[in-house]
Amino acid sequence: MNKMTRQFEGYSFIGLWIIGFMAFSLGPLLFSLIISFFKWSLLDKPVFIGLKNYIDMFKLDPLFWKSLKVTFTYAVVSVPLGLIVSLLLAILLNLKLKGMGIFRTLFYLPSVITGVAAAVLWMWVLQPDFGILNYFLSFLGIQGPDWLGDPNWALTSLIMMSVWGSGGGIVIFLAGLQNIPQLLYDVSSIDGATKFRQFRAITIPMITPSIFFNLIMGVIGAFRTFTQGYVMTNGGPLNSTYFYALYIYNKAFQDLQMGYAAALSWILFIIIAVLTLLVFKTSSSWVYYETERKG
Repeated sequence: MNKMTRQFEGYSFIGLWIIGFMAFSLGPLLFSLIISFFKWSLLDKPVFIGLKNYIDMFKLDPLFWKSLKVTFTYAVVSVPLGLIVSLLLAILLNLKLKGMGIFRTLFYLPSVITGVAAAVLWMWVLQPDFGILNYFLSFLGIQGPDWLGDPNWALTSLIMMSVWGSGGGIVIFLAGLQNIPQLLYDVSSIDGATKFRQFRAITIPMITPSIFFNLIMGVIGAFRTFTQGYVMTNGGPLNSTYFYALYIYNKAFQDLQMGYAAALSWILFIIIAVLTLLVFKTSSSWVYYETERKG
């Protein structure tokens, strides 16, 4: 069998995937870039307007900056908070206790609930009059706020919801914790290291690949947040939960400004790409891989 025959067989095996990628991923991606330079309402013929969509976005659209601010605020708070909570819960779930498998399953379950179902569930939890959260706060003599109806609490409520669904991050951290050699802890205990010292000098460095992965996925997920704002608050009250992805949706399918929505989407793509690249660039100074030896 010559080289050309082997190459043909290889491409024939992946041919269907290439066709699907071209038709459903790369093709729409390039089309959205092209249409971002047009004015198009889906009902009329596209009209080329050059960079006008991008210029209007930055100069004449206050909702662009508002939605961007809401999304950045959500990401800056929810991503680190999710990492911390996921790590602490993973440490607890890594303990060698009887029945721990049941607790691991219970903590992971929220992450498999679909976005709309989780949103409806949390709308009930956060309901100001008969919601379960305010019901428990009443036992402490605390008058719970209108979580989703108060601009000062709406975004905080959605951040709490994001932490509740951190089961995927817990699993990643748990896998990283179980991959740490017990010998390291035993030797450090002989040297007199405290539990906190072990956590800082052994646990954290050894799970930095898990932190790196969860950080990347958390940043991407935070900037793509849509369901919570659409189902639970519709961007309100007073645009306090008006996420950037929700703004793109409204421009595309309510205002029928497909060209403008495409331009918004590409700005989001650039933001996520830049932030992801920054994390990758800085990872060499804080991510430790056991197979690598840093100089």
